[in-house]
Amino acid sequence: MTTILIFFILFFIIRLAFLAVSIKNEKNLIKNGAVQVGNQTSTLLAAAHIAYYFLALLNAYLVSAYFDVISFIGVVIVCISFMILAVIIKQLGEIWTVKIYIAPNHKINTSWLFKTFKHPNYFLNIIPELIGIAILCHAWWVLIIGLPIYGLILAKRIRQEEHAMQHLF
Repeated sequence: MTTILIFFILFFIIRLAFLAVSIKNEKNLIKNGAVQVGNQTSTLLAAAHIAYYFLALLNAYLVSAYFDVISFIGVVIVCISFMILAVIIKQLGEIWTVKIYIAPNHKINTSWLFKTFKHPNYFLNIIPELIGIAILCHAWWVLIIGLPIYGLILAKRIRQEEHAMQHLF
C-alpha cells in the first residue's frame, strides 16, 4: 500500500501543478475578455475527478492493495497521459485551462494532434489518466462504475465546448 500511496501522492501533486498552469491561463484569459462557458459542468467535472481519485485510493486501502505488475501498468498509463497533457498544454499555450473559455481572438489549433484526435485532452489524457489511477489502486469497481459516470459528465462538457466553438469552424 505504501508504494501505491507514494505514486498516488506524486500524481496528485503533478495534477495540482497542471491546475496551477490552468489558473494562471484563466486569469489572463479573463483579463483579455474571454468568456467562460459551462461553469456548472466544469465544477461538476472537477468534483468528479477528485472523487474518482480518492475513491480509488480508498479502495486500495480497503482491499489492502499492494504494488504489483498491475499497479505498475497503471503508473505507466498515468505517466503517458501526463506526458500527452504536457504536449497539449504546450500546443494550446495560454488558452489551455481545465474550464472552457472562448477568447475574443480565439484560434483553433490545427496541429497534427488536434487534426488527428478530436478532443485529445479528454481522450488521450483524462480518460487514460483515470483508467491508470484505478489500475494503480486495483480499484475495479471505481473503474467500472466511476468511469461511466465521469464519462456522462464529460460528454456534456464536450457538447458545451463544441457548441461554444462552432462559430470558429
